[in-house]
Parts: sequence; structure tokens; C-alpha cells
Amino acid sequence: MTFKHWLAAAATACAALTVGTGAAHAATLEQIQAKGVMTVATEDDYRPFEYVEDGKPLGLDHALLEQLRKSAGFKIEQNIMPWSGLLPGVTTGKYDVALTAVVVTPERAKSLDFAMPIAEATQYYVVRAQETRIKSVADLAGKTVGVQAGGGSFAALDNLRKLLAASGGSLGKVVQYASFPEAYQDLANGRVDYVINGAPNLASLIKEHPDRFKLGSAVGTPTYAAWAVTKGNTTLLNYLNQFLAKARADGSLYALQRKWLGMTFESLPVSPLAGQ
Repeated sequence: MTFKHWLAAAATACAALTVGTGAAHAATLEQIQAKGVMTVATEDDYRPFEYVEDGKPLGLDHALLEQLRKSAGFKIEQNIMPWSGLLPGVTTGKYDVALTAVVVTPERAKSLDFAMPIAEATQYYVVRAQETRIKSVADLAGKTVGVQAGGGSFAALDNLRKLLAASGGSLGKVVQYASFPEAYQDLANGRVDYVINGAPNLASLIKEHPDRFKLGSAVGTPTYAAWAVTKGNTTLLNYLNQFLAKARADGSLYALQRKWLGMTFESLPVSPLAGQ
């Protein structure tokens, strides 16, 4: 399958898939147990954490969700959607959990509480495989960058500005995208010079398309990916942390990381805001 055909197939599958009703309101663990249902929201196209292929949800978060379903004493309704509606759906109480690889930032922590991280999410840049002008972060000065609107890649621009300023450069034009496949397509076609995303995401991209893209270096500070709940929903947060702590202890989290991310993160902090 070509890169173009893969994008088209992914878009078609995502548009056709609807899981769960999305009608429930954010609830505490006790309320979830009483009504017997928890609603979670996952992203539709964020490889290798969450994506849809041939109508089937795949990725690290979907694999962890299946484990969670086996241990939960209640039904879990899943809602698959574009990134733009995911976190607002949790903060407004439409969904109980953002069961997605949210890049944790202090700004997001003002309105959300985060479970222990499921992976590292430090932001790197990626360029076309045949790119010769960009060999280091300093070479990004003045170049056009693609980022996801409101995502961790956009948040990393603040740190990139500082890195460029240290070498006498400045940030070039910023193009924001609703999803990364759009950004990757524009990068392949030369409409942007580089794209920023988390290291596991870019490793997955390059593994699938080594002839099209190559990995650069870090442009953001060390960050982590974690699930999120509404601010102050302590009992539900503790429940998710207990599940993830067990997955760390029995090694199942690292086995799933290896399968879906192609790498493991066995020294993750307990707090996703560690070091920030």
C-alpha cells in the first residue's frame, strides 16, 4: 500500500467507525460502579497509539483498553473521534476518561488530572528522507513547520523558539493541522519543511516509510503521554493508576509498548509532570 493509499484508507475507516453512544457524563468511580458504565474517548488517527485499520481499532491504547475491560467490573463504552473534540469532551463532562496518549503539559494540568504515563512523548522533528538543508535544530531556523493544532507538537514550539534563539535563529512559518497524516502528506509533497511529533509516533512513521522520512533530534523538553480525567476526579484517577501500576509490575505494559511502539520505557516516572 502506498503512503497516499494508506492515508485514504485510514480516513475512510475512521469516518465510518462509531463506538459507544457518548451520552454519559463524567462520573466518579463510585458513580461509574453504581450505573455500571464508564465512557472513554480515544483518538481516530494517532499511530502507533490509536488508529483504525480495516475498521478495527489498533494501537497501544486500544490494547491497554482491552486489558482494562477484562479487569473492570463494569461496561466500558468507547468513543473514537478526531483529536479536536477529545479533551474538551472530558473537561465538559461528556466523557469520563481521555484514554489516549495525551502529551502532558503544565497548562493542560490546570483543567485535567493525569494518570501515570504510558510512554515518553518528547517532541522531535522529522524531515523528508532526501532533505540535505536540515542537519540539526539550528537548521530549522526560518523553515516552515507542521504541527497538530492544540497538541503536544504545538506546545513544543515555545522550547524550539528558545533553542533557535540561542544560535541566532528564529521560528519560521507554522502550519497547524487537524491530524498528523495531513501534516506528513504535506511534508512529503514539500509544502512544509519539517513536522514535529512525539518520538514513538515518528519512529512508527519512519518504520512504515523509511524511503520518505528521516528522524531529526529533540526540539521539546522531556515529556510524557498519559490518560486524563476531569480535574479533581480523584477516585477515578486512582482506579486508573492502580490498573497501570499493575501493568508495569507484571510487565504487560512493556510488552505492549514493544509490540506497538517498537521500544520500551521501563523507567517512566509515577507523575507525568516529573521534571516540568
